[in-house]
Amino acid sequence: MTHRPLRPRLVATDLDGTVVRGDGTISARTVEAFARVRDAGAEFVFATGRPPRLMGPIAEAFGPFGTAICSNGALVYDMGGRRVVAEYAIDPGTLAETVRRLRAAIPGIGLAVEYATELHGDDLYEPGAWDADITVRRPGDSGLWNRPAPKLVGRHPYLSADELLALAAPEVGDLVTVYHSNGERLVEAIAPGVSKAHALRRFVAERGITAEEVVAFGDMPNDLPMLAWAGTSYAVANAHPSVLGAVAHVTQSNDADGVAQVIERHFPGEPYVGRTAR
Repeated sequence: MTHRPLRPRLVATDLDGTVVRGDGTISARTVEAFARVRDAGAEFVFATGRPPRLMGPIAEAFGPFGTAICSNGALVYDMGGRRVVAEYAIDPGTLAETVRRLRAAIPGIGLAVEYATELHGDDLYEPGAWDADITVRRPGDSGLWNRPAPKLVGRHPYLSADELLALAAPEVGDLVTVYHSNGERLVEAIAPGVSKAHALRRFVAERGITAEEVVAFGDMPNDLPMLAWAGTSYAVANAHPSVLGAVAHVTQSNDADGVAQVIERHFPGEPYVGRTAR
């Protein structure tokens, strides 16, 4: 006898590399799958490294519904109201010491603070593809490290994300949570104890949902705390090796709509039509 999987009360998923395809699009099948979740009375949360300023295309594709955990858990964003409802930031003293150590350990690294709608960088910070929508402000060191920072990012001229993480973690891991989300030559840091899992725990506690009632999806090392916390976790087939080795379940790749395939098994029914994906 084939047993239908228990229906979760909440679906939590990373975006880029997980439900967003390699070409930056979101398939109609994925949009329809998440509509099934909502129509069944369950909830879904996008848990992403993106800052709120980059959530517009996601709201356009899926509709302005629910909550997004942004900046890897540092910011909680109301998709419908388009406003930040919670912030867990690095305090200025810790931020300044983290910057000092990173510059000493990784010569040539450029550093920036990513706020909800702004990006402030030092003179060495090189904008990446995700920064194309915004002008990087350059206030100088005296103006960069004197306010709470949701996320600190560092880009290097040639070191990979894995190499940067290996260098940064021993130097600043006692001050901040340091990770990477496969950004090009990019390492990232948020306040200690902050993660996608941290924000999700707070979210479900307010709604009487347990971790066992959550199914989560991800592809990068910054997803590992969320995947370890959720009752059921999936990596997409294109995930980082550390993620593939950490989960019990693997679905097909983001380009093959792997997340949608799992959701359809949990929320069976007729295909949802009436919404067009970007």
